[in-house]
Amino acid sequence: MTETTQTHRPPAPPSGAAARSPEYRLALDALRGLRQDLFHDAFAYRPLPRMSLDGPMTRRLKGRLRHYAGWTPHAVVTSAGLLAMLVGYESSPGGSLDGLVGLLALAPVLLTLVRPVGAFWVSLAAAPVSGMFYGGWYEWPWPPGSLVAHLTVLTIVAVRTRPRTAAWMWALTALYAFLADSLLGSGYYDSNSGPVLVLSAFILLFVAVLHIRREARQEVTAQQTVTEHERSRRTLLEERTTIARELHDVVAHHMSVVAIQAEAAPYRVENPPPELEHAFVTIRENAVAALTELRRVLGVVRAEDYEAPEAPQPTLADLDALLANVRDAGLTVDKTVTGAVRELPQGVELSAYRIVQEALSNTLRHAPGASARVEIGYVLGGLGLRIVNSSPPAPALVKPSPGAGHGITGMRERVTMLNGEMTAARTDEGGYEVTVFLPVATVSEGDA
Repeated sequence: MTETTQTHRPPAPPSGAAARSPEYRLALDALRGLRQDLFHDAFAYRPLPRMSLDGPMTRRLKGRLRHYAGWTPHAVVTSAGLLAMLVGYESSPGGSLDGLVGLLALAPVLLTLVRPVGAFWVSLAAAPVSGMFYGGWYEWPWPPGSLVAHLTVLTIVAVRTRPRTAAWMWALTALYAFLADSLLGSGYYDSNSGPVLVLSAFILLFVAVLHIRREARQEVTAQQTVTEHERSRRTLLEERTTIARELHDVVAHHMSVVAIQAEAAPYRVENPPPELEHAFVTIRENAVAALTELRRVLGVVRAEDYEAPEAPQPTLADLDALLANVRDAGLTVDKTVTGAVRELPQGVELSAYRIVQEALSNTLRHAPGASARVEIGYVLGGLGLRIVNSSPPAPALVKPSPGAGHGITGMRERVTMLNGEMTAARTDEGGYEVTVFLPVATVSEGDA
């Protein structure tokens, strides 16, 4: 018996796969970046935008001076170009070509105003031309005018583009310096390529750090905006969930009472007629069905660890205990009740209690040392609430606690749920006032 062992060899790599190594792909991506940053649409028209006028200094300017302040970057670039032209003109040994050397230093700087990437190529090409016209034997390959112009162009283009473009510009500048020193530098006493490359590297590194810092700040600002929006949305949903839970508890309690009373009612009447018994059975069945549906719909808002409160939900009758609690916390608060006190629907009582509770909590949190007043008005067709606090004393011993205003959002949700009206604003005395009206449907004598 012969045993044959077969060895499964991996398939041979396709042609050219060996060249597609990670290093090869990295080099290819780098060349693509070079082409995109410095070759593709190099001379595209990209005018320098005006400066924003929202800064702390420009906001103070008025009229025509504020309008002209927007052209500050253009004035700075033009001044730098004139300085490069003056340096190139004054450093020339004299002759008919002094003006041309100055213009070769001025042109690339001014070109950054409209075609920044193209200005870099013009500056790089103008350097050897200026060197030939310059006639000196020491400053090679960067004559004084070209040196100032090229450093200015590198800085402006780096500010207007991105760090990767700045890195490519520095690499091409170094390549030009190496070729100029190797091929054409034998007739000169000294080379200034080293100082130029070091100085330009520090300038571009500084600009790159500013770019990264600005992008990081923008990202943080955007993230904070998103976080604040999500926090506000989450708080709103949590408040709605709390209201739904409380509504579930209140309505479920009353529906349970209706079902029990409907079941017990026939036994309270001696020899009830069949029609009455059938009516009570129907009432009980409808109450049980409504209670089941209510628990099915509103029960989904309960968290897995949520437990229904054992104590009854608070009402306006429990307001004195709440006021005593905040007085113990250091808040001076008075209560005034007007109108005929009467029992209101439990949802209105609960919402009114929660609104007063949140308003007083905001006073403790945001206006330490202030006094508060709670006014409750039982009026025809509803309940009026007014919670107002005075301005905190100037030398407050306790600093205000920061907040995002979600308490006001929760109050508005409760008022909206009951089709009420609410206003919340600062008073003329420096305090804060919350005014709420919660409508309550009245029952006429004929319907009673």
